[in-house]
Amino acid sequence: MKKVLPVFGMVLLIVAVILTAGCVGTPGEETGTQTATPTATTTATPTATPTTGAAPDQLKIATTTSLYDTGLLDSVQDYYLKTYNVDLLITSQGTGKAIQSAKNGDVDVLLVHSPSQEAAFIDEGYGVNHRGIAYNYFLIVGPESDPAGIKGMTPEEGLTKLKNLGESGESNVIFVSRGDNSGTHSAEKNIWKAAGFNYTANISGNPGTWYVETGSGMGDTLTVSGQKQAYTLTDEATFLTYKKNNDLQLVPIIDEGESLLNRYTVMTINPEKYSNTNVKAATDFTNWLISKEGQKFIGDYGTETYGKSLFVPMSSLADSTVPPFSIDCTTPVTVPTVATA
Repeated sequence: MKKVLPVFGMVLLIVAVILTAGCVGTPGEETGTQTATPTATTTATPTATPTTGAAPDQLKIATTTSLYDTGLLDSVQDYYLKTYNVDLLITSQGTGKAIQSAKNGDVDVLLVHSPSQEAAFIDEGYGVNHRGIAYNYFLIVGPESDPAGIKGMTPEEGLTKLKNLGESGESNVIFVSRGDNSGTHSAEKNIWKAAGFNYTANISGNPGTWYVETGSGMGDTLTVSGQKQAYTLTDEATFLTYKKNNDLQLVPIIDEGESLLNRYTVMTINPEKYSNTNVKAATDFTNWLISKEGQKFIGDYGTETYGKSLFVPMSSLADSTVPPFSIDCTTPVTVPTVATA
């Protein structure tokens, strides 16, 4: 009997500990017959992966290299999977190739920055739910010594002088173009046009030694420009990223002018064209990008590393629908319907 009482007391102690632990429970787990769920007053921003254990949905995205090379989409990809249980499958290409992927029905969403190509894509019936998400500016960068002496000029004046000096035989004046039908390349062609030149006949059709085309992305083009100590047109975000990470020996030479505006937009691939488009996930993603949460995410990116945001949220504009932006950035989109026969 003397041995029974201590054992009985120990059993009671263990039972009490178990009951106490059961009452406390674990946040987010079931306690008894009740399950902890968010209330109407919970913050609108999820902070964890859904607890259902369901496999993540997948959203296929074609995008421009300038959005991807900066690391922004890597950060979005990680956050969106963790928060919304949707895996963003991102293919980074020049805008022309990204649009072709969309036309082939290979993706659900297009994220690009070429207004003229976007307009044609939509007019042809391939894109719906077009919204603006961010902007920054293109730069003409080059050697700090500025051998062509174009600093302070307009973009059109600067390219004209580069052409004249290059064709006159100035060996240290070189312009490197992406030459890949990307959004950046389209912006360059627009500047040449505004300067009074036919791009095909006057520039790419007769380049000489002063005009070099890489046929590659922005990162590679900046690398080649640095090696040649040449000038090039680049988006500001990719330039800042590559300059910091690759000791790029180039500096901004021309950074002002309306033709340097660089806006980024999103659109869903029209399910009327491709019935396999994941329209629900595409709609949710678009609405996240233009939401306060998504716009803050975009606006905060790069501030710790570069002391400034690499992309300006489109929602910071008083009215994005007027020129030169000319796109809605606030109206939520709805799931597009597919007409039945």
